[in-house]
This record gives sequence, structure tokens and C-alpha cells, in this order.
Amino acid sequence: MIMTRNTKQMQAIRSVFKEERRPLSPAELHETARKHVPNLGMATIYRAIQRLREAGEIQAVDVPGQAPRYELQEAAARHHHHFLCRACDKMFDIEGCPSGIENLAPEGFVVEGHHLTLTGICSPRCPNAPKG
Repeated sequence: MIMTRNTKQMQAIRSVFKEERRPLSPAELHETARKHVPNLGMATIYRAIQRLREAGEIQAVDVPGQAPRYELQEAAARHHHHFLCRACDKMFDIEGCPSGIENLAPEGFVVEGHHLTLTGICSPRCPNAPKG
């Protein structure tokens, strides 16, 4: 495992992942980490993401039609799925797994794994939810 330097910026980025406890886009990570380190730039965010991935601390979460999000390896290590709010574009972990999902594959196919992303509105209080 590669070790990363524990700079003020890296500490802020790590703390955001731990506090938010959900997959984050680079922009979300940047916005929240800037509360700890106001002059933090996007280039630093992208370098940190690369270093944290190489060190095995975070893992990419693929989002169809979008750039990946990133979550802590400890979250990625346990089987779970995701919910993507189409209003605020935030992604959340959801626990549980529908039973019988392997039965959706055509006859004779062998399911080796799956990824499920539910989409919708995260909350009636979502700041970007449609009104009315």
C-alpha cells in the first residue's frame, strides 16, 4: 500500500470523506473541504483523489453517464448499492440487496456480480426538488 503525506489539505479531504459517509464527486469534495482549507484548489483535489486511490483508501463508484464519484474503501468493501438524487445530484449509500436479482439474467447466463443505482428525489426538503 502506498502511503500519502498527511498535509493540511489531505487531512481536510480525508475528514470530508469520513464526515459525509457517501460517494462524493470531485466538486462536492472541493466545496466541502474548502470549509477547512479555504484556498484549496481543484488541482489539489484531483491529485489527492489519485493518491488516495493508489493508497487504497478510496474507490471509484461508477455512475452511468457521469464522471465517477469516490467513497472510502471501508464502504466499498461491503456489498451495498446507491441512490442518486436527480435534483441535487448527490449520491447516497443504501443498504440491502433485492433477492432474486440473478434471475433477471437470460437463461444459461452466469451472474458474477451487480451494481444497482436507484434514482429519484432524495427528500421532500431537497433544495433542488421540483416544487408543486
